[in-house]
Amino acid sequence: RVQLVESGGGSVQAGGSLRLSCAASGFTCTGYYLAWFRQAPGKEREGVARISSSSGRTYYADSVKGRFTISQDNAKNTLYLQMNSLKPDDTAMYYCAARDCYWGYMDWPPRPPQFADWGQGAQVTVSS
Repeated sequence: RVQLVESGGGSVQAGGSLRLSCAASGFTCTGYYLAWFRQAPGKEREGVARISSSSGRTYYADSVKGRFTISQDNAKNTLYLQMNSLKPDDTAMYYCAARDCYWGYMDWPPRPPQFADWGQGAQVTVSS
């Protein structure tokens, strides 16, 4: 199983920035997908951004497009989510997720059952 450990959450005022990190280990295959999801109280878990290890292609939810950037540092085995121009609606628990041994096309938006491995979550709170 892939082990994922998030860090970097916190509280920030609207318009501010945060960067989430997710240390990943235990991949079996060179082909995999990594994603960031978030879940606000009383709401379903939603996909925020996703990256493919094989193509490097990234996808974003419309609500974060232009403000968030997903990236991966292969040398450090770390996934990042740079979040700029944060809004109170971005307040949620953020999770990184992995789907190992997957090279094919994965449709958008991502669905939680598509990902087998999850981090513990990092709280992001944006105040107005």
